[in-house]
Amino acid sequence: MTDRSQLKPSQVLDRVLVLEMVRVTEYAAIAASKLVGRGDEKAADAAAVAAMRDALNKLAFDGTVVIGEGERDEAPMLYIGEKVGSAQGTGPKIDIALDPLEGTTITAKAGPNALAVLAIAEEGGLLYAPDVYMDKLAIGPGYPEGIVSLAKTPTENVHALAAAKGVAPNEIIACVLDRPRHEALIKELREIGCGIHLIPDGDVAGVISVSSPDTTVDIYLGSGGAPEGVLAAAALRCVGGQLEGKLIFRNEDEKARARKTGIKDFDRIYKLEDLAKGDVIFAATGVTDGSLLEGVRRYKTGRITTESIVMRASSGTIRRVKGDRRGDPA
Repeated sequence: MTDRSQLKPSQVLDRVLVLEMVRVTEYAAIAASKLVGRGDEKAADAAAVAAMRDALNKLAFDGTVVIGEGERDEAPMLYIGEKVGSAQGTGPKIDIALDPLEGTTITAKAGPNALAVLAIAEEGGLLYAPDVYMDKLAIGPGYPEGIVSLAKTPTENVHALAAAKGVAPNEIIACVLDRPRHEALIKELREIGCGIHLIPDGDVAGVISVSSPDTTVDIYLGSGGAPEGVLAAAALRCVGGQLEGKLIFRNEDEKARARKTGIKDFDRIYKLEDLAKGDVIFAATGVTDGSLLEGVRRYKTGRITTESIVMRASSGTIRRVKGDRRGDPA
């Protein structure tokens, strides 16, 4: 028998089949899909959480949730520190970042881009981020490192990116969460002629959109959840791109929660590999139709179809997986 303590990081993740990660996100997406358009965010989230927890606990690893979901919403979390997997103490040690339902409001209102999302890495590979807000900046692959930075203004970043692309600033498209807190950001971007793709929710998909030429999005700007920042970083580690994040603390309570996760420098700007390092696997399944994936389809015959994406940093592999099953998972 192989001594798992002697495995190289890539070998640790080899013990967790990539398609098993897709199965986990599929189960969560299918469970949430029953509540699309029903107006009940918490019920949709609870269904996704229960399905994802059940699927994770069937896998033969020693998993720890380092990025959980929904503390601010008092949701039925897969909580930070929760142990999952059927091989506690004996299987490969895996860190897990997850959001069983990225876009609870989207799902309740049947809007676009709701996802079930999961990332795994070898132990210590994912930032143990508190559930606070994070200022984020992301661009796709192919640009010199550091061409954009949170140390610069949005105007400076757009001009730098435009120059690198060889276009005028008014040809740059920025993705921004449609929130009152972004009013000044949106005003600044529009003053330089930048196009803005406003999204109602789902900033994991928003960040990933910068890596796909199909979306026409060039840059992601603005604040959202820190856990979602780690998930997005895991995805960009697989497909390429740059991401910076800076935690936002609104009060002393949030700083105290950060200290518990080991964070000491409250002004630090985190680079991509500060958020997700080493070998990483990222998986997502569409709950509703969006720019990244098609949503779950339920047919009167009981047939259910899904679309998922699964990516791995060490190999640069990106797979799209179409699922077609007869009825809900057992």
